[in-house]
Amino acid sequence: MISERTLTSPRSPSTSRFPRLGLSHVWVRFLVALVGLALAFGAALFSTVSREAGSVWGTILMASVALLLATFVGLTTVPYLARRVVASRVREAMDYDVTRAGMIYILISVVIGIAAINTGNNLLYVIVAALLSAILVSGMASAMVLRSLTLDVHLPEHVFAGRPMLARLLLQNDSSWLPSFSVRVVPAKRKKKDRWRWEAYTFGWPRNRAPQDQWFHLPDRRLRRVHEEEEKPILQESVYFPFLAPEQELRADLEIRFPARGRYCEKNFGLATRFPFSFLMKTRRVNLAREVIVYPVVEPADQFLEVLPMVTGEFEAFVSGRGYDLYRIREYMPDDSARHVDWKATARTGALKVREFSREDERKLRIVFDNPAPGVLKPAVYESAVRLAASLGWHFHHEDVEVSFVAPGLEPTEDVFTFLRYLALVEPQEATPVFSRLRASDDYNLIVTARAAAEVPTALAARSYVISLGAPRNA
Repeated sequence: MISERTLTSPRSPSTSRFPRLGLSHVWVRFLVALVGLALAFGAALFSTVSREAGSVWGTILMASVALLLATFVGLTTVPYLARRVVASRVREAMDYDVTRAGMIYILISVVIGIAAINTGNNLLYVIVAALLSAILVSGMASAMVLRSLTLDVHLPEHVFAGRPMLARLLLQNDSSWLPSFSVRVVPAKRKKKDRWRWEAYTFGWPRNRAPQDQWFHLPDRRLRRVHEEEEKPILQESVYFPFLAPEQELRADLEIRFPARGRYCEKNFGLATRFPFSFLMKTRRVNLAREVIVYPVVEPADQFLEVLPMVTGEFEAFVSGRGYDLYRIREYMPDDSARHVDWKATARTGALKVREFSREDERKLRIVFDNPAPGVLKPAVYESAVRLAASLGWHFHHEDVEVSFVAPGLEPTEDVFTFLRYLALVEPQEATPVFSRLRASDDYNLIVTARAAAEVPTALAARSYVISLGAPRNA
């Protein structure tokens, strides 16, 4: 569910204001620096006057005071103001992209400029100046339009792959007098990065032979250039706001669909505009980090529809007993109570029939995901296994069953969203078999594993239903 609450960040100490003066720390530092420099300048003037008067000690004293004041200002105020300027520039960084109209306009300006130089016509110089000034005005106007905007993005807490979700974008114009025109919220630009990384390697000799024909092998490490995978973006398309009045806040609900499970991140968003002449697409980067954990698909698939009836049948047979939900009608046994006799079925068949019920107090199911090691399963088979485990967990979470979840690297939990979050980020890894972590209980175990059913411990096999993930890669 999308939160209706507008997120506000507390003021940092550097932007807090003095209640009496109404000034921020930046202005106070700046004014103190001006006063210090003025005093240093005055001390320097007095040192000159003392020298002209022949006072050596006065000259030394005033010159020393001027030097100390200038040094104090330089060491305390100038670096602080420089850091503030750099941080502000990083925070308000602008990207420029020339549009097609801008390219044509620049080409026309260059042609007229060349003609003005060749002919010396003053009118052409005036036209070139007007054309160039329009570009300058365009850049200044677009910067003013973007600088007073504040963006906030609200995302739902639980997101499933393949299902549409609504993201809410809040754009506010903080200016008290200047409106904003033709603004787009766009995805941030992403840069590909290649890094050098050490990885495990086996050195064999002779090098020109096949591995099985080499004389010896030694464990080694080598430096390899690896292309880093880009983070999956959240925003896939732009959102357009045609006009924002001063101090106005607009809201836009955007439908987003994530194709696969995993972690989707945005470190910053972009506010772009072509206002006023469409010569440049100016984009202001907004430092607004957002992250979404996308759960696996839980929609019924062919494998899920094939497995679910067998799982349900095995589970119901395990918990059959004397409860309140009718399980089946069967033949009468000597130890059955007469109050459970179904007289209609008895009259219809001519044999004594009794009703058997499921025991509600023992409808406990434990879903176990046995994460395999890397290379055991093909990627497509592994993804189908993760999807199957997520679908089974989501299905039984909505049934009248007390369900719990166990997996390598996951603390036993009864929260289905904790299990789905684990499955959203899980990757094949070397780990201790999950069977060693299963404690003895009365739960019926639903085990999703890459191992054969014969590898499941005997103590678990009697009260478990094992789903094999698929054949190994080398099989």
